[in-house]
Amino acid sequence: MKKQTPKYEGKKRSFDKKESFNRKNKSRDSYQGNDTKHEKTAEEIAENFVFGHHAVAEAIKEGRGNKLFILEDARGDKINDLKELAQTAAVPVKWVPKQKLDSLSQDAVHQGVVLAITPYDYLSLSELLAQKKENPFYLILDRLSDPHNFGSILRTADASGVDGIIIPKHRSVGITPVVVKTSTGAVEHVPVARVTNLSQTIKELKEQGFWIFGTDMEGTSYNKWNAQGSIALIIGNEGSGMSEGLKKEVDEMLTIPMTGHVQSLNASVAASLLMYEVFRQRNFGDL
Repeated sequence: MKKQTPKYEGKKRSFDKKESFNRKNKSRDSYQGNDTKHEKTAEEIAENFVFGHHAVAEAIKEGRGNKLFILEDARGDKINDLKELAQTAAVPVKWVPKQKLDSLSQDAVHQGVVLAITPYDYLSLSELLAQKKENPFYLILDRLSDPHNFGSILRTADASGVDGIIIPKHRSVGITPVVVKTSTGAVEHVPVARVTNLSQTIKELKEQGFWIFGTDMEGTSYNKWNAQGSIALIIGNEGSGMSEGLKKEVDEMLTIPMTGHVQSLNASVAASLLMYEVFRQRNFGDL
């Protein structure tokens, strides 16, 4: 006997799809309400949480805090300071076990504090240019992939007076909790613009009177670099360096002289040397 197709099979599939959609949406707000555990993706963690004393404090000061989670038996001056900051900013505080903090931070070194935040608000290129100061200095990060490098670059950029950082939307690390923690809060003070196309961005910067500099194994020694005026410096990917397309867009290529067996520097180290060369020229002249 031939088996008949159930009459309401189509409706049942539609209902199941809706239920699945609802369950997926509910999991995104897992840090609110009760402590029911929900599986969170790395992207959701990156957009919604920061951790570590300095990073949490700066995010609260900048008004990005939504809820502060503190290790239930944590004590000390730093914890008291964070509690006071949260109270001043009207950020709720919740004392939780270590397992909860490990889950929220994906087992990172959270120092006993995790902050639920409003996702980082990237600038557009036009918004960054609207903040234009006299003779601005921008960094352009070409497909940088290591969050520790990005965080270190942000920290040095804040210390050396960089006016903004430009990153691509795709194939590049963004503002993640590791970036925020490594920057020790500097991410809250250095404007970061995210753009779709770096080549187009460079053309627009040139139209605004910027000189564009790249970094490579061959080029002008950085200590002979004229870093005056409106400038943008490209830092390439940790492994492959600058993309070939961007190399064609630069006005001058810079290099850092080296001796010994290692023929390249870590991206954040190279960026730091070049940032401080700009700082030296603009603040101390020939010293």
